[in-house]
Amino acid sequence: MATKSNEKFYSYLEGLHKKCTEIAGKLADPVVLKNQKLFKELSKELSQLKPFNEKYIKLRVELNKRQEAVELFQVSDDPEMKTLAEEEIHSLGHSIDELEKEIKILMISDHIEDSRNVFLEIRAGAGGDEASLFASDLLRMYTRIAERKGWKSEVVSTTYSNVGGIKEIIMHIRGENVNKYLKYESGVHRVQRVPVTEASGRIHTSTVTIAVMPEVDDVEIDINPKDIRVDTYRSQGAGGQHVNRTESAIRITHIATGLVVTCQDEKSQHKNREKAMKVLQSRLYEHEKDKQSNDLANTRRLQVGTGERSEKIRTYNFPQSRVTDHRLTGNNFNIEFILDGSVEELVHMLTDYHTQKALENRFKEFDN
Repeated sequence: MATKSNEKFYSYLEGLHKKCTEIAGKLADPVVLKNQKLFKELSKELSQLKPFNEKYIKLRVELNKRQEAVELFQVSDDPEMKTLAEEEIHSLGHSIDELEKEIKILMISDHIEDSRNVFLEIRAGAGGDEASLFASDLLRMYTRIAERKGWKSEVVSTTYSNVGGIKEIIMHIRGENVNKYLKYESGVHRVQRVPVTEASGRIHTSTVTIAVMPEVDDVEIDINPKDIRVDTYRSQGAGGQHVNRTESAIRITHIATGLVVTCQDEKSQHKNREKAMKVLQSRLYEHEKDKQSNDLANTRRLQVGTGERSEKIRTYNFPQSRVTDHRLTGNNFNIEFILDGSVEELVHMLTDYHTQKALENRFKEFDN
């Protein structure tokens, strides 16, 4: 007997199937063909729905086969036929369960979001100089990850500490499914080790904050020039005489949200402004996503992934040579491998964890 949850689930899929059919019909309409903007919008929507529709059609075929096998089992007097029908029912049941699971995972996935390039921000937190030195270690780790994955990474902006560490750095990372691979890195990373600056040899605890911001197109986040303030100033730190003696550095303040972005690594003021605007667009995109997620969480009383950003997500314990991700229970990872960018197993486990969590939250609505 179908449960209330299953009935709602299948009703939802049937609605998507009908919508797919309707859009396909509209795309064949000569009036729509002449309207390129509408044609592109409908084509994009159909492309997003197509994976659901294909799996739903397969699911309906399997459901029909199982119903036929059930009817055969009920009416047949032949023991051999009953056995064959029973085996078929069992086999199709497994196939149906797998298709349902695949569809549910599609429902919580966002392929457009996963395929985005990212701006990755590393910022030293509590711990003073030691935090800035650990930020440098994490910069090397993410650089190694990019190298292993064949991605391109570029430094957008850097602020150094007095001991040669990093107070803050923003990297632009481009490649295949960058956001899908790095999106669970956002949060507080804690390190426990004896600092090189510590004479007494005591273990020190410091933190570094990581923020992963998906890159967005200009058309997705439209920034009104009246909403920002742009300041220029002389760059500081490494970069040569030209960078330090001219007002090529850019600081952009988004007045409504208070978000501030700086960029000083390029010699050209124009290039610094261009990079800073791209970072601001991504931060505003993340700001809106967080706002929507929080509104949704307050309405449904559900936990959302962005709520974990202010929490400690991972500890790098040097005395015990291990990395512990606090979202994964009972699992530790070799610290040398992780800091050298060998994070495939960790990323795979985090993806499974967040997928299961998202499934539980997403499908609570079908139980109501």
